[in-house]
Amino acid sequence: MSQRKKLTVHDLLKLKKSPNKRQLTEVFVETPQEAAACEAAGIDMLVCMGDEIGKSIREAAPTCFVTMAISRALAVSEKATLEAGFRQLSNGADAVYTSMSSHRVSQMAREKIPVVGHVGFVPLQASWTGGFKAVGKTADQALRILEDTLAYEDAGAIGVEVEIVPARVAEEISKRTDILVISMGAGAGCDAQYLFYKDLLATHNGHIPRHAKVYRKHFEEYERLQNDAVEALKEFQNDVITGAFPTEATTLKIQDEEWEKFLDRI
Repeated sequence: MSQRKKLTVHDLLKLKKSPNKRQLTEVFVETPQEAAACEAAGIDMLVCMGDEIGKSIREAAPTCFVTMAISRALAVSEKATLEAGFRQLSNGADAVYTSMSSHRVSQMAREKIPVVGHVGFVPLQASWTGGFKAVGKTADQALRILEDTLAYEDAGAIGVEVEIVPARVAEEISKRTDILVISMGAGAGCDAQYLFYKDLLATHNGHIPRHAKVYRKHFEEYERLQNDAVEALKEFQNDVITGAFPTEATTLKIQDEEWEKFLDRI
């Protein structure tokens, strides 16, 4: 069992200003098993979806700082936004993640709900930035990312994810804010490095983002195990058809005396 101290908002913000500052690690997980692996590996922070899966991930990773996502669809009203934030805290979240506006973030922050925003490339806002591509390559775009970050800070957010932004831009933004700046494909000049578990371990055979590093290729093993499972099931099917299963060793027996009593009674 892990003996490390559970991270808090206070710890993370203090570390940003510490002379002994180090890069933090953050991983997006989808299952308790993935969360448990991160916990055992000493990963600092996790991001996950909330509600029921959030509860099980919290249990699997007791000392990781867990941020649970809430949907932009809940920005329809202040009431819905606050309810979503408090629900994730009750599920064990240390913070909530959202790409909602700084206006909605401020409503949660006033109620002491720690919030992490999202700037740079934001998938749900890709149409505004020209599609699924890097953001911040022009001075105007870079300035907008800085402004968005500072707006989140003014709103009371504890951090922002900066996604697919030139490293020099992200580093300069990190220097100009007191909140955590979490890099996903935005270089080493931020406060934390963030990747998806499924990309780190290649648990799928789909596209791996350029900014991700594959440390293991689990999909190949999953595929091997799946094929092996199919062969085992075929063997079972064949054994049943041919009478090779069940066997003497797998069959329960009854003593002859009890068997005769049973027959007499029926």
